[in-house]
Amino acid sequence: MLFWHSQPEHLWPSPGELYPGPPSSLLREALPLPYLKQEEPPNVPRSEPPCPAFQYVLCAATSPAVKQQEETLTYLNQGQSYEVRMLCNPKLGDATQGPRLLKSVVRVVFHDRRLQYTEQQQLDGWRWSRPGDRILDIDVPLSVGVIEPQVLPSQLNTVEFYWDPAKRTSLFLQVHCISTEFTPRKKGGEKGVPFRLQIDTFKPSDKELSPEHLHSAGCLIKVFKPKGADRKLKTDREKIEKQPVHQRDKYQTACESTVFMECSPWPEPSSGPHPPLSPLALTSPNSCKLLSAERLCSSPPFASDTLGGSPAQDLNPGASILETQQWLHRHRFSNYCRSLANFTGTDLLKLTRQDLIQICGAADGIRLFNTLRARPIRHRLTLYVAQEASRQENEVPKNPDSGFYQEISLDELSAVELMGKLAELLALPANQIHRLFHQGPGGILILLSDQVVQNLEDESYFVAVVKKVQNPDGYYLVLT
Repeated sequence: MLFWHSQPEHLWPSPGELYPGPPSSLLREALPLPYLKQEEPPNVPRSEPPCPAFQYVLCAATSPAVKQQEETLTYLNQGQSYEVRMLCNPKLGDATQGPRLLKSVVRVVFHDRRLQYTEQQQLDGWRWSRPGDRILDIDVPLSVGVIEPQVLPSQLNTVEFYWDPAKRTSLFLQVHCISTEFTPRKKGGEKGVPFRLQIDTFKPSDKELSPEHLHSAGCLIKVFKPKGADRKLKTDREKIEKQPVHQRDKYQTACESTVFMECSPWPEPSSGPHPPLSPLALTSPNSCKLLSAERLCSSPPFASDTLGGSPAQDLNPGASILETQQWLHRHRFSNYCRSLANFTGTDLLKLTRQDLIQICGAADGIRLFNTLRARPIRHRLTLYVAQEASRQENEVPKNPDSGFYQEISLDELSAVELMGKLAELLALPANQIHRLFHQGPGGILILLSDQVVQNLEDESYFVAVVKKVQNPDGYYLVLT
């Protein structure tokens, strides 16, 4: 007995729309099949390409000034709402079995590898210059079929939502950053950087397991100020029209809409109290492949040895990957742990100054280079001080190093800094030192102020005389 199942109406194009032409052209010629054998003949190519389970279409025209074999480029206006149609092929039921609702995550990320290395700094700088704004947002009133849209305050470039693949779904997105905001400022006319708009679709899990990944696709975009995308698109069209006919074949034909190209999924944020790792770590901008993000960047206890005045610990050339990651954390290079995830101590020490600048940017690249080379810090002023040996036993606490000169290094060149170093040297409570004097010509006592400290000659030597005073109870220090 045969049953007829009614098929739901969907947005997937029909064969006639995919292959325009007379109806007879859609019929294939009869193939010689083996007699009385239920098998296909060998070496018979299939004319129909595999149909993807999902397809995302951005309703914005592509640029005609893109050469063949390159990824399409789409121009968008800042803050304008653009429709993204979420299509699901009903013939492939495996992707939609189980829960009817699917979860999709939309991201705007950097396409330039140089900006991928410094993504966190770029986002922090944009957040500081545009407080309260977001890079990517959903226009909920215009969207159709979007369920439970979520905008995470900590992720300015990411939005999430649920949708039913059996129903019409149109997502309207707004991109609020422009491409020239992430280019070095020169004299105007800077070329904006491209972004990648990517959508990852998952099947929600009933249990506490992570959702199952179903599909990922993305496209290349550039964002201009309002109406700037229309002017740029017009300029590109005029540029191509002026080209000779034989030169036009080198460029792609512009389309009224942009079809997302399939790519690898973005990594999901790790669970835990730590912030999610940055997704911007592509090994190749054109392939959307990801660096192996091993969770070596889990934040260890912050070591304060680099801030407490002791010299920074050098990186051992034999350090393992884990030890190298911990060294980066201790020296405040945590933002680059993902970029340097597979580096050992030897690999990191082999990098040149220019390599580090390319990975970490100018400021952090130079700082990392100097830290790796362990350059000694030259203090602004060095003094040699000895404690007076001939004093009464009941005046100050005993110091076994009295009579020997010890080095005092100053960086701020202030009287408070010098007083604190002397209190540590003489084993005196710093809050009980009320005055600090310098013995001048004729034995006069000069009150040491910041200006006097700044005028002291480098590598001078003094004898510190401690005098106990009353009302208030404490000490006077005289440098002779």
